[in-house]
Amino acid sequence: MLVLALGVFLVVSSCKNDDATPAPVLSITSISPTSAPVGSTVVITGTAFNATPTSNTVTFGTVPATITGATTTSLSVIVPANAGTPVNVSTGGVTVSSTTAFALGNKPVITVASNITASTNWTAGNIYLIQGFVNVTSGATLTIEKGTIIKGAPKEQDPSGQAKGGTLIIQAGAKISAIGTADSPIIFTSSKAAGSRNYGDWGGVVLIGKAPTNQPGATAFEGGIPGTIGTYTDVNDNSGTMQYCRIEFGGISLTNVSNSEINGLTLYGVGAGTTIDHIQVSYSGDDSYEWFGGTVNMKNLIAFRGWDDDWDTDWGYVGKVQYGVSLRDPDVADQSASNGFESDNFNPGAPATAANNGLPLTAPVFANMSNFVTAGTPSNAASAKGSGPYQSGMHLRRNTSISIFNSLLVGYPEGLRLDAQTGTTNTLDNATAGNMQLRGIVLANMTTPVRGAQAITNDQATAFFTTAAFKNQIIASTSLASLLLNSANFTLTAPNFLPQTSSPLLTGAIWDGKGADSFFTKETFIGAFGTTDWTKGWTNWDPQNANYDK
Repeated sequence: MLVLALGVFLVVSSCKNDDATPAPVLSITSISPTSAPVGSTVVITGTAFNATPTSNTVTFGTVPATITGATTTSLSVIVPANAGTPVNVSTGGVTVSSTTAFALGNKPVITVASNITASTNWTAGNIYLIQGFVNVTSGATLTIEKGTIIKGAPKEQDPSGQAKGGTLIIQAGAKISAIGTADSPIIFTSSKAAGSRNYGDWGGVVLIGKAPTNQPGATAFEGGIPGTIGTYTDVNDNSGTMQYCRIEFGGISLTNVSNSEINGLTLYGVGAGTTIDHIQVSYSGDDSYEWFGGTVNMKNLIAFRGWDDDWDTDWGYVGKVQYGVSLRDPDVADQSASNGFESDNFNPGAPATAANNGLPLTAPVFANMSNFVTAGTPSNAASAKGSGPYQSGMHLRRNTSISIFNSLLVGYPEGLRLDAQTGTTNTLDNATAGNMQLRGIVLANMTTPVRGAQAITNDQATAFFTTAAFKNQIIASTSLASLLLNSANFTLTAPNFLPQTSSPLLTGAIWDGKGADSFFTKETFIGAFGTTDWTKGWTNWDPQNANYDK
């Protein structure tokens, strides 16, 4: 009986084993669709997924994706930026890869060719094409999601027939909220295909605020921008926020009037309530940045391979700026003679007698700025690929009262040109009175480090700049190596601006006078960089070849 029972047990057990269903193993059976743009949803089907979304990991190539829904046989995921192939799913310590390739698709394009009169959101799932002048009007806020691509159309595509390049204009009383991140910046760029982009393909970004300027209210904007400057007085006016944004291939001449262009980033009367930091302006066809009056404070600015000036201040700008770097192509400069800093009160700068009539004087304070043209021999000849020559690291003229602290300028024909029109010494007067403060500045590899112009003599300019208490330095071309700049400092396609470990630039900063303002972080170093590279992650040193369609 025992033997018979055992036999029955074995037969039953054998039958149960034969009928059992094997536990499912992790697998991917399909992906739908197999091509989709960034930000869209893809469904992955398969087996043995975890029904809890966070217990699965999905990557497109090496790029992780966000999972929005999960069952044991289906995962819904958002296509990430820079998505690759294959698609991989991991859960429970096991990883499988799809045998079906995934291709990143182009984003849909939304054309914007009229004014924005109500608050509007632009999202990263679309590309926005600006045609002609697009004004965000008073009372409206344009909110731009991180990672969004905005393209400016050339003047040939202006629907008004007025041949105006695509330009985004934030009017007085309007706001922009363009808050990118280091890993997902907002990009304003040319609408042309990779490889064919150029200086001045489109207009650029213009902010207009209600902070004071020193011009009469009927004064027209440059570049054909509609309206006039107004007589506003709100020093704390808020035009919104721009953070981690790139502006590429803007700066277009929009009228037949000389010196009437739009810059990469143009700011008219922008107030101190506005937040602007981590901005890269590349290949601007005019100035990279120009401030026309206003009080806005800014940090972490890049001017890359611009055409004319890098930091241009006019019309009574009195804000503060810290951490800025300019890297120039030594073969590209403007017919007006390109400068690092160009600062004017206005043209001709005087008389300056009252609000909106010459006052406030242009008197911003810049600190920790680095301007690089060349480690080779500076040249004042017409540039090989531009329309004119380089001139000065700092051209300070027309009654300006700008101050610059703890900054490095390398490779210009001239370092400082202190300039006052014939019949007046007002720019020099501002300097000798202590209102213009140039302190902790290193001029290196300059043919003529300091000079006077027009009514200011070379001796007067030199006596001011070399005042011992100001701790300014002149480094001869033959001693440039003593600064121990990074070996990749002047590399146009992949620069590295961090000085070498024992560089003398890492110490010696001076923070007296206007530099004592609480806005400034009191760094020990000269120039824009100590031991931290704040350009990492969000910049692009080769926007010419970037694919912005996906």
